[in-house]
Amino acid sequence: MIETPRLVLRPWRQADVAEFVRVTNTPEVMATLGGVMAPEDFAGIFARIDACQKEHGFSLWLAERRADGALLGFCGMKVANAGPIAGEVEIGWRLRADAWGQGYAREGAQACLDWAWRNLTVPRVVAITAVTNTRSWGLMERLGMTRLWDMDFEHPSLPQGHSLRPHITYAMDRPRGF
Repeated sequence: MIETPRLVLRPWRQADVAEFVRVTNTPEVMATLGGVMAPEDFAGIFARIDACQKEHGFSLWLAERRADGALLGFCGMKVANAGPIAGEVEIGWRLRADAWGQGYAREGAQACLDWAWRNLTVPRVVAITAVTNTRSWGLMERLGMTRLWDMDFEHPSLPQGHSLRPHITYAMDRPRGF
Protein backbone atom coordinates (compact mmCIF):
# COMPACT_ATOMS: atom_id res chain seq x y z
CA MET A 1 0.00 0.00 0.00
CA ILE A 2 1.19 3.51 -0.86
CA GLU A 3 -0.19 6.54 0.93
CA THR A 4 0.14 10.12 -0.28
CA PRO A 5 -1.33 13.24 1.30
CA ARG A 6 -4.65 12.65 -0.52
CA LEU A 7 -4.58 9.08 -1.83
CA VAL A 8 -4.28 5.46 -0.83
CA LEU A 9 -3.01 3.14 -3.57
CA ARG A 10 -3.63 -0.48 -2.66
CA PRO A 11 -4.18 -3.95 -4.09
CA TRP A 12 -7.67 -4.76 -5.33
CA ARG A 13 -10.38 -6.65 -3.51
CA GLN A 14 -13.11 -8.44 -5.43
CA ALA A 15 -15.64 -6.03 -3.90
CA ASP A 16 -13.91 -3.11 -5.70
CA VAL A 17 -14.65 -4.31 -9.22
CA ALA A 18 -18.29 -3.27 -9.56
CA GLU A 19 -17.64 0.23 -8.23
CA PHE A 20 -14.60 0.67 -10.49
CA VAL A 21 -16.69 -0.31 -13.51
CA ARG A 22 -19.48 2.05 -12.44
CA VAL A 23 -17.28 5.14 -12.00
CA THR A 24 -14.77 4.65 -14.83
CA ASN A 25 -16.59 2.74 -17.57
CA THR A 26 -18.22 5.92 -18.85
CA PRO A 27 -18.14 7.51 -22.31
CA GLU A 28 -15.99 10.39 -21.02
CA VAL A 29 -13.37 8.22 -19.28
CA MET A 30 -13.27 5.56 -21.99
CA ALA A 31 -13.16 7.97 -24.95
CA THR A 32 -9.42 7.48 -25.50
CA LEU A 33 -9.40 3.86 -24.31
CA GLY A 34 -11.55 2.26 -26.97
CA GLY A 35 -15.01 3.11 -25.66
CA VAL A 36 -17.32 1.81 -22.96
CA MET A 37 -16.93 -1.92 -22.39
CA ALA A 38 -19.45 -4.55 -21.41
CA PRO A 39 -19.11 -5.02 -17.63
CA GLU A 40 -18.28 -8.72 -18.06
CA ASP A 41 -15.26 -7.77 -20.21
CA PHE A 42 -13.55 -6.40 -17.11
CA ALA A 43 -13.04 -9.91 -15.67
CA GLY A 44 -9.95 -10.46 -17.82
CA ILE A 45 -8.54 -7.05 -16.88
CA PHE A 46 -8.83 -7.77 -13.18
CA ALA A 47 -7.39 -11.25 -13.60
CA ARG A 48 -4.29 -9.70 -15.24
CA ILE A 49 -4.04 -7.02 -12.51
CA ASP A 50 -4.25 -9.69 -9.81
CA ALA A 51 -1.69 -11.91 -11.57
CA CYS A 52 0.73 -8.99 -11.91
CA GLN A 53 0.41 -8.19 -8.18
CA LYS A 54 1.03 -11.81 -7.21
CA GLU A 55 3.95 -12.34 -9.60
CA HIS A 56 5.73 -8.98 -9.38
CA GLY A 57 4.55 -7.30 -6.19
CA PHE A 58 2.99 -4.36 -8.02
CA SER A 59 0.00 -3.70 -10.23
CA LEU A 60 -2.38 -1.02 -11.40
CA TRP A 61 -3.37 -0.35 -7.79
CA LEU A 62 -6.79 0.84 -6.77
CA ALA A 63 -6.75 4.58 -6.00
CA GLU A 64 -8.91 5.77 -3.11
CA ARG A 65 -9.32 9.33 -1.87
CA ARG A 66 -8.14 9.44 1.75
CA ALA A 67 -10.65 12.10 2.82
CA ASP A 68 -13.72 9.95 2.19
CA GLY A 69 -12.54 6.55 0.90
CA ALA A 70 -14.07 7.18 -2.54
CA LEU A 71 -12.79 4.93 -5.30
CA LEU A 72 -11.20 7.25 -7.87
CA GLY A 73 -9.79 4.66 -10.28
CA PHE A 74 -6.36 3.10 -10.54
CA CYS A 75 -2.76 4.20 -10.64
CA GLY A 76 0.22 1.90 -10.70
CA MET A 77 2.43 -0.25 -12.85
CA LYS A 78 2.32 -3.43 -14.84
CA VAL A 79 4.60 -5.40 -17.08
CA ALA A 80 3.88 -4.05 -20.56
CA ASN A 81 2.52 -6.51 -23.07
CA ALA A 82 2.25 -4.47 -26.27
CA GLY A 83 4.41 -2.69 -28.79
CA PRO A 84 8.07 -1.80 -28.42
CA ILE A 85 7.88 -1.68 -24.60
CA ALA A 86 6.72 -5.28 -24.11
CA GLY A 87 8.40 -6.71 -21.02
CA GLU A 88 9.22 -3.34 -19.46
CA VAL A 89 7.61 -1.79 -16.38
CA GLU A 90 4.82 0.49 -17.57
CA ILE A 91 3.12 3.10 -15.41
CA GLY A 92 -0.55 3.86 -15.99
CA TRP A 93 -3.59 5.54 -14.51
CA ARG A 94 -7.32 5.80 -15.08
CA LEU A 95 -9.47 8.06 -12.92
CA ARG A 96 -13.17 8.81 -12.86
CA ALA A 97 -14.00 12.01 -14.73
CA ASP A 98 -15.05 14.01 -11.67
CA ALA A 99 -11.53 13.51 -10.26
CA TRP A 100 -9.79 14.98 -13.33
CA GLY A 101 -7.95 18.27 -13.08
CA GLN A 102 -7.39 18.04 -9.33
CA GLY A 103 -3.84 16.65 -9.34
CA TYR A 104 -4.77 13.16 -8.20
CA ALA A 105 -3.24 11.42 -11.22
CA ARG A 106 0.03 13.29 -10.84
CA GLU A 107 0.17 12.67 -7.09
CA GLY A 108 -0.48 8.97 -7.55
CA ALA A 109 1.86 8.58 -10.51
CA GLN A 110 4.71 10.36 -8.71
CA ALA A 111 4.21 8.10 -5.69
CA CYS A 112 4.33 5.06 -7.99
CA LEU A 113 7.54 6.25 -9.62
CA ASP A 114 9.09 6.84 -6.20
CA TRP A 115 8.01 3.33 -5.17
CA ALA A 116 9.49 1.85 -8.36
CA TRP A 117 12.89 3.47 -7.83
CA ARG A 118 13.02 2.23 -4.22
CA ASN A 119 11.73 -1.30 -4.89
CA LEU A 120 12.57 -2.34 -8.44
CA THR A 121 15.89 -2.66 -10.26
CA VAL A 122 14.61 -1.54 -13.66
CA PRO A 123 16.64 1.01 -15.64
CA ARG A 124 13.52 2.95 -16.61
CA VAL A 125 9.75 3.13 -16.36
CA VAL A 126 7.75 3.62 -19.55
CA ALA A 127 4.26 4.84 -20.43
CA ILE A 128 2.14 4.70 -23.56
CA THR A 129 -1.03 6.37 -24.70
CA ALA A 130 -3.02 7.07 -27.82
CA VAL A 131 -1.71 10.13 -29.67
CA THR A 132 -5.12 11.75 -29.12
CA ASN A 133 -4.99 11.33 -25.31
CA THR A 134 -3.50 14.75 -24.57
CA ARG A 135 -4.35 14.53 -20.86
CA SER A 136 -2.20 11.43 -20.42
CA TRP A 137 0.79 12.51 -22.43
CA GLY A 138 0.59 15.93 -20.79
CA LEU A 139 0.88 14.24 -17.40
CA MET A 140 3.79 12.14 -18.65
CA GLU A 141 5.61 15.35 -19.52
CA ARG A 142 4.73 17.01 -16.19
CA LEU A 143 6.19 13.96 -14.42
CA GLY A 144 9.45 14.54 -16.28
CA MET A 145 9.08 11.66 -18.71
CA THR A 146 10.65 12.01 -22.16
CA ARG A 147 8.94 11.22 -25.44
CA LEU A 148 10.64 8.40 -27.33
CA TRP A 149 9.77 9.38 -30.88
CA ASP A 150 11.40 6.29 -32.37
CA MET A 151 9.08 4.08 -30.31
CA ASP A 152 5.74 5.33 -31.66
CA PHE A 153 3.69 2.34 -32.74
CA GLU A 154 0.32 1.09 -33.90
CA HIS A 155 -1.40 -0.62 -30.95
CA PRO A 156 -2.02 -4.22 -32.04
CA SER A 157 -5.24 -4.66 -30.06
CA LEU A 158 -7.02 -2.03 -32.17
CA PRO A 159 -8.06 -2.55 -35.80
CA GLN A 160 -6.27 -0.92 -38.71
CA GLY A 161 -7.59 2.59 -39.29
CA HIS A 162 -8.95 3.00 -35.74
CA SER A 163 -8.37 6.56 -34.50
CA LEU A 164 -6.82 5.30 -31.24
CA ARG A 165 -4.41 2.84 -32.87
CA PRO A 166 -1.47 5.33 -33.17
CA HIS A 167 0.34 5.25 -29.81
CA ILE A 168 3.22 7.23 -28.40
CA THR A 169 5.81 6.18 -25.84
CA TYR A 170 7.36 8.08 -22.95
CA ALA A 171 10.04 6.96 -20.50
CA MET A 172 11.82 8.05 -17.37
CA ASP A 173 15.29 6.73 -16.63
CA ARG A 174 16.20 5.69 -13.12
CA PRO A 175 17.33 8.81 -11.25
CA ARG A 176 20.84 8.99 -9.83
CA GLY A 177 21.11 7.69 -6.33
CA PHE A 178 18.60 4.88 -6.78
